[in-house]
Amino acid sequence: MTSAELLVDAFGRVQENVHGAVAGLRQDELGARIDPDANSIAWLIWHLTRVQDDHVADVAGLEQVWTAAGWAKRFELPFEDAATGYAHRAADVAELGRVSADLLLGYYDAVHAQTIDYVAGLTDADLPRVVDIRWNPPVTLGVRLISVVDDDIQHSGQAAFIRGVLLRRR
Repeated sequence: MTSAELLVDAFGRVQENVHGAVAGLRQDELGARIDPDANSIAWLIWHLTRVQDDHVADVAGLEQVWTAAGWAKRFELPFEDAATGYAHRAADVAELGRVSADLLLGYYDAVHAQTIDYVAGLTDADLPRVVDIRWNPPVTLGVRLISVVDDDIQHSGQAAFIRGVLLRRR
């Protein structure tokens, strides 16, 4: 298995997790919060997608799907286009409460497609390239991509947990 195949597999698993967390839920369930300061499934999926879009587009030298394909306009959120969810407060999380599963998954799948197009063409020689010198040690492409996968898996797992709680309440 090549590095590219490994990355394609990892991001494919994220896609399965995302769809599994969202499938069959009503809009009110996607926006539900298990306490007033908790994140919702909608916010978690939007956030992990925004981070993946931002980070992968940056290392690939591409425009983010969020703006290039008009997703920012479709979501109609009161955030700057560059917002990814970092430092969001409870009121910001609540803004995602009116987002549908189709919108969330449509955006996620578009980002996933761009991600797969990019990572499928990588070689082992590409992965040591430094992509961020603000850290010590500087961040390489390989580390950045694994960081995105890790973030995605954590947040999709959180969304799956919330889904389980909500389904038990039905």
